[in-house]
Amino acid sequence: MSIRVLVVDDQSLVRGGFRTILDSEDGIEVVGEAANGEEAIAAVAALSPDVVCMDVQMPGMDGLEATRRITADEASAAAVLVLTTFNREDYLFAALEAGASGFLLKNSSPEQLIEAVQVVARGDALLSPDVTRRVIEAVASRASAEPAALAPAADHEPKPAPELETLTDREREVLEQLAAGLSNAEIAERLWVGEATVKTHVSKVLMKLGLRDRVHAVVYAYERGVVRAQR
Repeated sequence: MSIRVLVVDDQSLVRGGFRTILDSEDGIEVVGEAANGEEAIAAVAALSPDVVCMDVQMPGMDGLEATRRITADEASAAAVLVLTTFNREDYLFAALEAGASGFLLKNSSPEQLIEAVQVVARGDALLSPDVTRRVIEAVASRASAEPAALAPAADHEPKPAPELETLTDREREVLEQLAAGLSNAEIAERLWVGEATVKTHVSKVLMKLGLRDRVHAVVYAYERGVVRAQR
């Protein structure tokens, strides 16, 4: 079955360019276009795409708010790939917090766009290791600056979130390794297990905690005090 894609951008030429690139790839079909956030939400409901290629800055409702609403809608299974011309960390973190599964600059190559759509369509997060580590550093820094909000005080351990209690000891260990920014291969090496086993553990962690992907697991681990920021 083809990956169904919705392209969202306020510039028709950009939408047309993305459509041409994606429709040229076997296994990908652009099923619709939208020019702003409101149109994107309506199109997701009407067309049921697998992936939404979402611009950030648009008139009316922007891409970040549209992403929040799309990912919060339990009736939608669409994964959001945020595409922007701005290589800014505030956009990156805002997109992740809104529930996006990937972040790609518009000056990426056609091959990278195609690969990005394929990656998020299969349920993985599209962030390179260096970007993942930037996320970790930023969340850790924020945890250090705001201990009351994101990390426990030394003499006041937080009550574990109820969903954390559903993790096995091994799954919690995998979550801690994810929070360190390790890949499946690196986790497998550290825990002396196979990569396939790690992948299974990661899937169970994400399912039990209600998280979309491993990058959101990193943010979750710091915010819930599973790991502490390095001071």
